[in-house]
Amino acid sequence: MSFLQSLRSAVVVAALSTTLTSLGSASASAQDLFDFLWSGGSQSSVAFSPKYTPGQIIVSFGDRKLYHIYARGEATSYPIAVPRKQSRWSGVTRVSQKKVNPGWTPTASMRRENPKLPAHVPGGHPLNPLGKRALYLGSSLYRIHGTDAPWTIGSAVSKGCIRMYNEDVAHLYSRVGVGTKVTVTWKKFTSY
Repeated sequence: MSFLQSLRSAVVVAALSTTLTSLGSASASAQDLFDFLWSGGSQSSVAFSPKYTPGQIIVSFGDRKLYHIYARGEATSYPIAVPRKQSRWSGVTRVSQKKVNPGWTPTASMRRENPKLPAHVPGGHPLNPLGKRALYLGSSLYRIHGTDAPWTIGSAVSKGCIRMYNEDVAHLYSRVGVGTKVTVTWKKFTSY
């Protein structure tokens, strides 16, 4: 077994342990574990308020869901990981750039918080925290992106980005373009 395979195995074991330990908490559930082990994408079609224009994205940190409005009153819903308490934000922005297998460079504050972080992780690397696709938001460092840690979906763990399962972000990526309006809110939405 190579070093990388050993490292990935250790990360998976640690993640499963963390997930199983937190099954009783609000940040994880048996469904999260099932999705992690057998994930093939977890998007679903839902009724949504008809006041939103088709083509836009609504990110509800309150629901821990991203909604892509594809028709008046209809949306595709995706589970997401949301920012931790100290990284919360909201606002309206646009998709400014799209990348397949984006590289990741941690910020200086991330490296201060965790000095063991690498200076850069190339795109396509199995331990790249941005996963397989990224939608960049405005001129900020925030992105809607995949993940190398699918067990975190549904949790409040990011430093401001919106994490999705890799299969889900690939599904969304193929349906939105640069310029797509993105509304990020803590508002909760209910089925209509």
